[in-house]
Amino acid sequence: MDVKGLAENLGLEEDEYLELLELFLETTESNLDKLRTGIDTGDTQEVVASSHSIKGSSANLGLEKIFEIAKGVEEKARQNGLEGAAKAAEFIKEQCDQIAGEIRVI
Repeated sequence: MDVKGLAENLGLEEDEYLELLELFLETTESNLDKLRTGIDTGDTQEVVASSHSIKGSSANLGLEKIFEIAKGVEEKARQNGLEGAAKAAEFIKEQCDQIAGEIRVI
């Protein structure tokens, strides 16, 4: 992960970007819990809300993979579709775990 490049793209110092990444990981963990609950209960509104939050915060940080996946989940849920949402949630979790591992090394 090119933390320095992502920070520069946003006009931030690297340490500022890292702080935002840590906050993103914390809030995304909570949003993933809500996303999984929404998927498990078939609550498309909860899926829309939680995926929308993940989509927005990942877009703000330049995390394109997570943004694209969350966007897809949100769009499907808005049409009352949850197919693929559980797999998408797992992918987002894996991406977050990878980011967490990478920023601990920095």
